[in-house]
Amino acid sequence: MKTTSPLTLTVSAVSALALAACSTSGTSTDSPAGGDAPTLTVATAFYPLQFVAEAVGGDHVAATSLTPPGVEPHGVELSPATVRELSNTDLVLFIDEFQPAVEDAIEATGVTALDAAEVIALDSAEEHADEEDDHGSTDPHFWLDPALLADYAIAVGDRFASLDPTNAADYAANASALADELRDLDEQFTAGLATCEHRVIITAHEAFGYLAHAYDLEQVGIAGVEPDTEPSPARLREIHGIIAETGATTVFTEELVSPKVAEALAQDSGVVTAVLDPIASVGDGDDYRGVMLRNLDALRTALACE
Repeated sequence: MKTTSPLTLTVSAVSALALAACSTSGTSTDSPAGGDAPTLTVATAFYPLQFVAEAVGGDHVAATSLTPPGVEPHGVELSPATVRELSNTDLVLFIDEFQPAVEDAIEATGVTALDAAEVIALDSAEEHADEEDDHGSTDPHFWLDPALLADYAIAVGDRFASLDPTNAADYAANASALADELRDLDEQFTAGLATCEHRVIITAHEAFGYLAHAYDLEQVGIAGVEPDTEPSPARLREIHGIIAETGATTVFTEELVSPKVAEALAQDSGVVTAVLDPIASVGDGDDYRGVMLRNLDALRTALACE
């Protein structure tokens, strides 16, 4: 039986959204000196979608995130003022069944939105028989497979072009360039994880199913898709047995989730911990590609890859 302590946060994104909403009549700080202000204002549910929006939109798009940096996005809440400002944006990028507060705001405002599930076939969420997961029936973490994120980038470019036909060629070119970079990253993961002594990854929660599927790994999550799901004693005993059976050397923790359970499991099992980042948020100076490459290094070390 899970016990849940949902993370909630009143998002102070009003000023960011307000600036984005006014960008058609002012000069964006992201635009080149003397350049035109962005044409589209886009609100994104959380970082990976913002990363794509900024790369595809370039100077034509002012993109903001509804989830502040350093905040775990699953249980984020929006202030009434943020919801009101949301109605002034041209487009919201989100994932259905991931952030209920964002979905409620989209419905309340009637703002135009693109659900990633409309363009990416999301996998079913893995559920443990002894857990209740209120997350929904799908796993939203598709961005951890760079090839899928490349497909999403193309779809975002198409949607931007439909809203702003004048700059359609730029959106198409930017989306294609980003997709090429992401497919190159996919090739690095494929090569880097091709020959490894171990194939099982023990993770803090089941965020890495797409990554595992893409690179022939097996994910064993301590918690389910919801990171704050409390694992039962039976689940912990099961994972302890898997570590002993497979010879796994590492239990992976995350920056935005308490590592206490993972650290205790690792200590009891006589293995080490390392960070595997689901990239729901990034720190200053980081971006998607940089964190993914750190993840690759962490995986190669833990799995003893050649």
